[in-house]
Amino acid sequence: MIEKKPYAIGFHLKGFLPIIYNNITYPNLMKKIITLLICITAGFKAFPQAQPANQTYNFSIADCINYAYEHQDSVINAKLDIKSAEYRVKETTSQGLPQINGAASFQDYIKTPVILFPNFITPAVYGVLIDRKVKDGSGNPITAVPDGAGGYQAVNFTQKYNSNLGITLNQVIFDGSYLVALQARRTYKELFERSFIRTKIQTDVNVTKAYYQVLVSNEQLKLLDANIAQLKQQLDQTTAQNKQGFVEKIDVDRITVQYNNLVTTKENTLRLLVLNYQLLKFQMGMPIEFDLTLKDKLADVNLNNNLADIATDTTFYHNRIEYGLLETNLKLTEYDLKRLRSQFLPKLSANGSTALAYQNNSFGNLFSTTFPTTFIGLSLSLPIYSGGQRINQVRQARITVLKNQHNLDNLKNALSLQASQAKIVYINGLQTLNNQKQSRALAEEVLRVSKIKYQQGVGSSIEVTQAQTALENADNEYIRGLYDALVSKVDLDRAYGRIK
Repeated sequence: MIEKKPYAIGFHLKGFLPIIYNNITYPNLMKKIITLLICITAGFKAFPQAQPANQTYNFSIADCINYAYEHQDSVINAKLDIKSAEYRVKETTSQGLPQINGAASFQDYIKTPVILFPNFITPAVYGVLIDRKVKDGSGNPITAVPDGAGGYQAVNFTQKYNSNLGITLNQVIFDGSYLVALQARRTYKELFERSFIRTKIQTDVNVTKAYYQVLVSNEQLKLLDANIAQLKQQLDQTTAQNKQGFVEKIDVDRITVQYNNLVTTKENTLRLLVLNYQLLKFQMGMPIEFDLTLKDKLADVNLNNNLADIATDTTFYHNRIEYGLLETNLKLTEYDLKRLRSQFLPKLSANGSTALAYQNNSFGNLFSTTFPTTFIGLSLSLPIYSGGQRINQVRQARITVLKNQHNLDNLKNALSLQASQAKIVYINGLQTLNNQKQSRALAEEVLRVSKIKYQQGVGSSIEVTQAQTALENADNEYIRGLYDALVSKVDLDRAYGRIK
């Protein structure tokens, strides 16, 4: 259900005052303002003012579980993990697609770099002058290269302003690790999907147990109400007989003590019932201030599971999500072993680049001349020797695979043990519940006979009090046995993978 939110209108009167002052006098201004405020108030009343109210739900067990699937935080987070895994798979796939990157740069050299370059020009020039017998300024022929004419000369090859624009392309052609990652992507996503199922199963179990707890508490209240009603009737009769002198005051006091104890127990149970409802709503992901009533009754719960089918199912562990999770984890470790082995293979990729270079000593003319550069090529990486790192990584991964295989075998035995335990607890719970039903029926009969004997004068009030106490104990044991049987049914269904 969607909660309606009240509409709200904001109005700022200050912005309208200059306009009003420019057209009307002050008395008329006040009339206008009052009229405007009345219109605003009427406008507020015209909009629906839906007050937030507590939502009310009447749910069966299936309704509570479905509600929890949509609102429980753990389920929602597990569903988000699946979405995150899908994005991770897409990320891995995109690593094999063309990778295109652009780059731009600009440099303003405050001081341009200088390179010392050998001065081979000056000696060559003097050689030509000597060959041609050229005379110097004094009229003397040049016959030798002056000292210091060779050596090094500072040369500047860089313009003051430089800029570059470029695009690079890289494409994987062969990479063993990438191929293994493509093979493992479905298994990787499957891991989170199964983890989501496990979270749903745990939520199902928690909600069902909390639902049964509320049903059992309601049943306990019914028994308490019945005992209180019959004990109140007995108390009134005994009080009347005491006034007539037929029974002693101590008989009235005994029944009064029992009556007060039952009333206190009922009050405590009512408070616990409120807490049990809150626990159920918490397991469902429902706000605890919402009102929730239960549609299902204890009579709707079928405690008689077909144990014969369970006894003949020897492959039930395949239905357990824990077994499937460990199988998926084993597959992932095997893929990791393949990935490490692929590191011994070469890697081949294609690459290319195109760029535009701009150089000039004048900023205004920087982009007037373009110097383009373009290339394509291949890159091959061939692993030769790593000092034993890769081979030891492979050995470690192989050990991890073996350990997970052993863990899978051990989990199979653990699940079989858990199923056997759940079956025994369930059978014992059913037998205990049936015994408690019989004991409670006998306690009611004993109380009935004790009352008749007491009324006929052949029994004592102590005998009636003891019978009443025995009935209360039988009720408590019945309630305890009922809850234990219901919980053992849930544990049995989970142990044999019946909860999906």
